[in-house]
Amino acid sequence: MGGLLELTARAEATHFWFRGFRTFVAPVLREIAAGRRDLRMIDCGCGTGYNLTTLLQPYGRAFAFDLTSDALRRARASGRPLVRADMEHIPFRSGSFDLATSFDVVQSVPDDRKALHEMARVLKPGGHVVLNVTALELLRGDHSEVWGELRRYTPQAAARLIEDAGLQVARITYLFASLVPLMLAVRSVQRLLRPFREEMRGDSDLTVPPAPINAALTTLVRGEVALGRYVGMPFGSSLLVVGRKAG
Repeated sequence: MGGLLELTARAEATHFWFRGFRTFVAPVLREIAAGRRDLRMIDCGCGTGYNLTTLLQPYGRAFAFDLTSDALRRARASGRPLVRADMEHIPFRSGSFDLATSFDVVQSVPDDRKALHEMARVLKPGGHVVLNVTALELLRGDHSEVWGELRRYTPQAAARLIEDAGLQVARITYLFASLVPLMLAVRSVQRLLRPFREEMRGDSDLTVPPAPINAALTTLVRGEVALGRYVGMPFGSSLLVVGRKAG
């Protein structure tokens, strides 16, 4: 896991996917905050901690936890309060937070329903859950294998997950539709070559492409974000899911 986190840390600032992810998520967080700067937030499975400063910092005080000690070591640079824990047993009191986030983690949690129940539990009435999860089973590839991905979600499955946790579905949106043709081609080649390769030791998806290609793909995704303000995407490699706790 340490090697994968090192690759993530190298890629997060400049890789087209991470840039696109933040461009998708930032307006949703801004809308939820509604001008507030005093939110109490918890990032569940914080990884390197990069999102604590780039996405959550403007809106209040962010807490975080992760299961791995290497992730916590890296995330301490954010200066935020951190603990070691897993999403099925969140070590905070019920009704503690205005916002609970989890970005590309839930698909690898053994009991995703229990994890969402825990996220809902620690929310205050009126609080929100924001998730980014993987979608489209046909896009399963090397990235899925090395990160221990257990499932990919449809909008219907994501809605059931939110509702089973006692939350109201506020938003479910496909992301990265513009990248699906490219990703489908890459994943298809990976599946064909897998029987002939040695055990995977890294994640080629986290390699930052040459600058012109990275810039072009960044522009492509940002174009999708702009279009998405007016029309929903019918497919995508990820789902952005927002749930709200009544109250």
